[in-house]
Amino acid sequence: MRYGFRSVTMDEIAGQMGISKKTLYQFFEDKDALVEAVMQAEMAYMQRKCIKQNHESENAIDELFKDMDSMEAVVDSLNPQIIFDLEKFYPKTFDKFKRHKNTFMFDVIRKNLQRGIQEGVYREDIDIDIIAKFRLESAFIMFNQDLFPYGKYSVLKVSSEIYQLYLHGIATPKGKKLIEKYIQQRQKNKSIAV
Repeated sequence: MRYGFRSVTMDEIAGQMGISKKTLYQFFEDKDALVEAVMQAEMAYMQRKCIKQNHESENAIDELFKDMDSMEAVVDSLNPQIIFDLEKFYPKTFDKFKRHKNTFMFDVIRKNLQRGIQEGVYREDIDIDIIAKFRLESAFIMFNQDLFPYGKYSVLKVSSEIYQLYLHGIATPKGKKLIEKYIQQRQKNKSIAV
């Protein structure tokens, strides 16, 4: 995740694991199979984490702030090139990732929107399908090199700005008060951590 799929060789992986390349190939037919296994594990982990965050959150906005915290932790250790590598060099695995994104992740966003409307923290007049698709696509725009070239833009900053815009766009006045509360809590927690 730190260096990208393409730049890490099977020799390096075997060396880091302290095994021979032959042993590595006993478990994975080729690098494509290894990349697919890594992505399957990552998608399963993300699913468990999303479900846990949903159950542990106080409300729909709290759920999004928990998601924002999770995203920051992942993005901080992620090579932004990874999505490009996956799409260009591992299309079969990228298709599985797209299916995961367009089914599970889309459903999580839809349920959060429905929850927020029921709780009175999101506007009732939004079209849930349109806004869910917008949120899903905007979550990955930070990886677009043409819009946000690495080195010029911080992936974390782009992600945070997009999240804030999304939240403020769907929130009711009651929701906006909660947003401010969670922003203050996050800032307080970050200053304590430093």
